[in-house]
Parts: sequence; C-alpha cells; structure tokens
Amino acid sequence: MAIHPNIRRLDISRFRCIEHLEWRPDQGVNVLVGGGDSGKSTVLHAIALLFSPTNMVQVFETDYFNRSSEQGFSIEAVVELPEEVGIGNLQQTLWPWAWNKQAAVLPNPDVSGGPETPVYRFRARGTNELELTWEVIQPNDEVVGLPVGLRRKIGVVRLANDDRNDRDLRLVAGSALDRLLSSGNLKSRINKQIAETDLATALLDSEIEALRTLGTTLEKAGLPHDLALGLTSSQGLSIGALIGLLASRDGVMLPLASWGAGTRRMSSLEIAASTESATRLTIIDEIERGLEPYRLRQLIAKLDDGGGQCFVTTHSPVAVAASGNGQSALWFVDAKAQIGSLPREAIERQQKRDPETFLAKLPIIAEGVTEVGFLRRVLRNAFTAPPAFLGLRVCDGGGNDAMLGLLEALRSAGLSIGAFCDDEGRFSGRWKAVSEALGPRFFQWSKGCLEENVIKHVMDKDLMALALDPEGASGRRLRTIAVRLNLSVKDETSILNACGTPEYRYAKLRSIIIAAATGDDEGAPNDEAKKEWRRHSQEWFKSLQGGAELAVKAMDLKVWPKIEADLLPFINALGSAFGQAPLSPGALKP
Repeated sequence: MAIHPNIRRLDISRFRCIEHLEWRPDQGVNVLVGGGDSGKSTVLHAIALLFSPTNMVQVFETDYFNRSSEQGFSIEAVVELPEEVGIGNLQQTLWPWAWNKQAAVLPNPDVSGGPETPVYRFRARGTNELELTWEVIQPNDEVVGLPVGLRRKIGVVRLANDDRNDRDLRLVAGSALDRLLSSGNLKSRINKQIAETDLATALLDSEIEALRTLGTTLEKAGLPHDLALGLTSSQGLSIGALIGLLASRDGVMLPLASWGAGTRRMSSLEIAASTESATRLTIIDEIERGLEPYRLRQLIAKLDDGGGQCFVTTHSPVAVAASGNGQSALWFVDAKAQIGSLPREAIERQQKRDPETFLAKLPIIAEGVTEVGFLRRVLRNAFTAPPAFLGLRVCDGGGNDAMLGLLEALRSAGLSIGAFCDDEGRFSGRWKAVSEALGPRFFQWSKGCLEENVIKHVMDKDLMALALDPEGASGRRLRTIAVRLNLSVKDETSILNACGTPEYRYAKLRSIIIAAATGDDEGAPNDEAKKEWRRHSQEWFKSLQGGAELAVKAMDLKVWPKIEADLLPFINALGSAFGQAPLSPGALKP
C-alpha cells in the first residue's frame, strides 16, 4: 500500500500546447527541463487542474489545443492512493484497477487479497462548451464524478511561477493552511465572529441618516428594509479566503504574502509539510524563483528527503546540479511537448560536472577539456555572435567512453545535440549509430585524437614553436621532450641532435611531441616514469586554455587549411541550427 499519493501514469490530450502526452513519472522528485514554451508548465498545470480543490474553475478557448474546443481536452491520471485518503469512506464506491507497470488493467480475480497494486483512474475533461468536469473511470467503464472532497484530501501544493502563489498562505478551500487549521471548522467560527462585528460605530451621523433614508425607500417599495452594514463575501470569494498569515518584520505584523517570492514559497512548503504528509502532491514551477543558490539547494534536498511525489520545472543549472545529489529524476521536454527520460546512471556525472548541458539550446558534447577549449575558440571565429549567447554550449563529456553513454542518453531523451570526439577504436557499432542519428552535427577524427591530427600537419621548421606557451616560455614543455629522450639538458639544439640524423630527426621529434602532448606512457622505463609521462600532457594542451591555444596555433602555423575540409561541414551544421549562412572554404580566419 502506498504511503503517499502517486501518479503512476499521466495522459494529456489536446490541452493547450500538448496534442498528446503519455508519461510515467518517478515516484519521488521529477525535475523537468527543456526549452522555453516546450510545455513544462503546461504539464504541471494539468496535474493541478486534475486535483483542483474547488469546482469553481474556468476554462478558456486557449486551454484547448490549437484553440479548437470541438474535440475537448482530457487530463487523465492513474493514481495510487494511501489509506489516509479515506477513499473507502465515500458515499459512491470507487473500485480499483490493477497496475501492471505500464497501465491500469482489470484486476485478476484469481489473485487472493485483491490486486497487487491497486490504482484509480481520475480524469478532468474540458467539454466543447468550455465546461470542466471531473470523473472517475471505474473498471467496468462506468464513469462517475470525482468528488471535490477527495481532490482536497489528496491535497496538491502548487507554487506557480508568478506572483499569485500565496494561496497556501491563506484560508482558501483546500490550501495548505486550510488543511492544517480547518479540523475544528475554523472558517465557520471566523465567519460567525466577523458577521457579529458592529460596523455602525464607524459611521458618521450623516451616513447613518443616509442608511435610514434608504431603508424607508426600500420599505415603501415592499423590499427588505431593516438595513445595517456588515462584512459579506461575494460569489467565488469567501471571507475566510481573506484571512492569511501575518509575520513580524521589524516589529510590524505584515501579511506573509507580501514578503519575497522565495520566502513565500519556502513558507508554503513548510506549512504543507506540517499537514498530513501522506496525502500530498507538490508542484513547483520554476523552483529557482526568488531563491539564492544556497536556499535552492536546501529546498531541493528537502523535497528529495520528504518522500512524496513532486513535479518541478527549472531553468537553473544550480537546481539541475543539486537534483543530482539525491534521488531526483531528470526529464527533458522537447519542442513537441514529449517527455524523455534522462537515466541517472548515464547522466549523473555530467549533471554535476556541467549542468548547463541540459539547459542549452544546442549542447555540443566534446570528449575532454582540450576539445572543449579548441572548439570554443574555433566557433568564436565561425559565428557572427558569441555562440554562448545563442544557446550553443560546448560541454566536457568526461572522456571517450563516458561521452558515448551520455550521447546515447541525451539523444534518446529528445535533446538536439552535437558531438566532437576522437576515434579510440572501441564500440564501433554504438558510435556508428550515434553518428547516423546526429548526422552532420557529429564529428569524429577518422583516426587518432585532436592533438595528433593538428600536430601531424605542423611544418618541420615550426615544430619547436609548439613548445612556446601563451607567455612565450618553452622550458616546461621542452623538459618533457628531454625526459623522453633521456637528456639531462633541454635546449633545442641538444633535443634535435638526440632525435637523430637530419633526414629523420623531425619525424622523431614530431612523434615525441605528440606523445608528450597526449600523455602517452609507452616506452617509459618503469612505473614511476609512466606516471610522470602521463602527466606531461598537462604541460601541453590538456586544459581549456591549452585547447584554445592549440586552435590559435593551428591558425598561426598554417595547419587550418589542412584540416578545414574535415571540420567545416561540422561547423556549418552547427551554424545552420541558428540560421547562419554556411562558411566557404578559407573564410574562417584567426
């Protein structure tokens, strides 16, 4: 038996921007990411609408897909409920379905003790007459009404992304404060006390006379005429809804609803947590709104530890990274409002290393820091505007094998992505599938790594120029060459002489520079030397700055024309995603 309400499956049809959506959310915290206007907030609003604590909800033409109300819309959820909801105490008997991990199915009468996981099918329908109905679909396909009392008992706590998110701080029907305090008919007692308030003492003599004259006029017309002033509530707004929490600020009691957005949100959740936590769903649109990073991390950790089912949207890298610290599930909503899973085992490291990967318009997964620095520097020259401003982000994929799994997960979830990587000769079938899926936005060297494919084209006379770092110093890099040649000195003349005769020395030097730049330990005399040789790459280009330096050297040392034919189709494919005209050969300048 569930200890919290759990939406096992959500089906949305023809609601706002969603033509059809089928989703089986996680039973804990569900974090939705995706581009603007992709439908993230619509999914949350649909859940809130299905469990609305009041029947006084208006629907509009804009709530229907393509603004066409002829076919109506439908929001249906397969829901597992805890005993605390009291579904067995309703006047109308609601019969359970059985959950088979994919959908609600008819219970198997041969299973003793009833269905293994009992669930219920709830539905909200927008009719072609712009009316909203709430329904329960019984296992015999009979449709009965979904009581407002049951919806209130389930108790959705909703924090919207606008300034109208103080509902749970007031005694509105079904709010968190209402559920916390209303066990003793508090609203009725408040209404009675307010109704007994004598407002006549506030009237001036002239106002009392005007009220008496009005009474006389009404009496002559045969209408109720014994008049007095008192507090009343209009249709749709009760006096109780005007009662809210006050809190002291510098000795002055102010409505908590007038405090900052972050404080209101945190307060609403604390109130909700003080109610019957077994009967609560939490919905938070743009969780980062009004919260500093430290409070945002605190809130996500609290939701993750709370045990209930939560639905969260975010555009914050802090929130994406923080959600990777617990058991939260990350989902991507694509441009067609379809939700794709981002499996934790495939994305967890990337989620913490570079959370903006999941928020960029077009993330390019590069194999390592050298590739990131190199590609960012090249694209800075290739784009008419800074790529980062357009939504293109070059991300560190954490190595050849790690990025392969990451690319597969991102692609499967529906993200538009690109890739920039080496060929290390492993998993050729999987790499081929990724290449075919990404098309021209996939680049892989036909053989070897980035450093090798650049350095092999440097002219013999310029090889020593590779050793000059951006500050013009060469000592540390020349030392790595000298160590590999078993030299005690590191001057250029000694290094060249140690590389052999003039006709062979530059081939030898080139191979040693490539080995040092890549941290190749082949040929090291012992284990200690192998560790040192692997660290040599840090002195060359194995960093963001080193990758950018390698791109500049490719231009300055006339290497670019020799690799342009390989790279230009990839660069133009990235530019076309942002409407940029393709570059012609030779157009890319340092």
